[in-house]
Amino acid sequence: MAPQDITTDHRQNGQRGNGPATLPPVESPPVESSPVESPPETATPTEAKSTKSLKRRWPLLVLAGAGLIAGGIFGGRWWAYASTHEETDNAQLQGHVYQISSRVAGTVEQIAVDDNQRVEAGDLLVQLDPHDYQVKVQQAQAALNAAQKQAQAAQSSIAQADTSAQADVTSAQGGITGAAAAIADAQAALEAARAGVPVAQAGVTQAEATLQKAATDYQRYQSLYAQGAVSAQDRDGARQAYEVAQAQRQSAQEQVRQAQAKVTQAQEGVAKARAQLQTSRGALQQAQASGVQTTVNRSQFEAAQAQIAEAEANLKQAQLQLSYTAIQAPAAGVIGNKTVEKGQQVQPGQPLMAVVGNDLWVDANFKETQISDMRPGEPVEITVDALPSHTFTGHVESLSPASGAQFALLPPDNATGNFTKVVQRVPVKISIDPASVSGFEGWLAPGLSATVSVETEGE
Repeated sequence: MAPQDITTDHRQNGQRGNGPATLPPVESPPVESSPVESPPETATPTEAKSTKSLKRRWPLLVLAGAGLIAGGIFGGRWWAYASTHEETDNAQLQGHVYQISSRVAGTVEQIAVDDNQRVEAGDLLVQLDPHDYQVKVQQAQAALNAAQKQAQAAQSSIAQADTSAQADVTSAQGGITGAAAAIADAQAALEAARAGVPVAQAGVTQAEATLQKAATDYQRYQSLYAQGAVSAQDRDGARQAYEVAQAQRQSAQEQVRQAQAKVTQAQEGVAKARAQLQTSRGALQQAQASGVQTTVNRSQFEAAQAQIAEAEANLKQAQLQLSYTAIQAPAAGVIGNKTVEKGQQVQPGQPLMAVVGNDLWVDANFKETQISDMRPGEPVEITVDALPSHTFTGHVESLSPASGAQFALLPPDNATGNFTKVVQRVPVKISIDPASVSGFEGWLAPGLSATVSVETEGE
């Protein structure tokens, strides 16, 4: 503290006392004569505070400047990227899904694959029981052999000559007469058989009525027997009558079936008799026109050849049906949605499983405002949500000929008074480069969500 300050303090203390205080004399230090120097310049408190505040804010200002520079660089890069790229996350992986179904009816004998199993084109998937179709092949083969024999017989008869035309005419006329009589007999038998059907059906109706009455009586006697109102003999008699009525109904139904069978048999007899008549008439014409016998034989040979062609077609059809019992993979892929089981009875067109093909692409739904600079062949970067750390590459293959809304079940109709404009989505098909998919085949599947970025050429 300066001497003046001490003196002042003592004076002040002395004035607070009861009387005047006597201060000791203070000797002043010797003052040397020297030139007068100005005191050193010192900063004011306000300037000091400003300096300290500036020092404290300097790192913040540096960080803010660096942030502005980084933001400018990022913004410039983003602008450069956004001006040449179109991006959307409204995209999905797509692929060929082959629905496997049977082309013929049959029982599943063997299932050669399981869910999520990889198969190649032509691999056996399901084997149906082939025995029924093998029998059809044998029948068709037998029919072909018969047609070939007929053709051989017709061909061998071409060179033969009719040496006894009159005998043939007489024989043919007799055959016509016999065939006509056979037709009359067959028609009479058909009418008799048809008449027997209503009679048999009436017998069924009567038998059913008798059975219903016997059943009612039996139930009544059963109830009375339980109440003790009738004897067991009466109840047994009612049951016997009921059983007899059942047997009578079955007999009547069998008579109806026999009557219907007689009608069918009689119809076949009429058809056979008419065929015989046609044969006899043909024989008569052949006998009368013995001069054109060779032409007739040649026609028969041509008909036999036509039968051979038909039999061959039937054989091929039977063989195709047999081959359809072995259901094979239409393309290479992975089995999914398998619903068939061994021993199951399947029908044509019934879904059995699906084969998901190996070919994959992306359907990206861009806004209509994003496709102005989009062209087929432009490079694309693809990120799948299932593999966010890996970027696949591809290129634009094609753009849809219409917006996605036009392919909806109920397309929007804008011809209304309350029309509201909505930005439409246009499907874009994007092919995936096979090289970028290498090593990730097992993770990519149709239906997975994706994000795509198309590098457009711009204006």
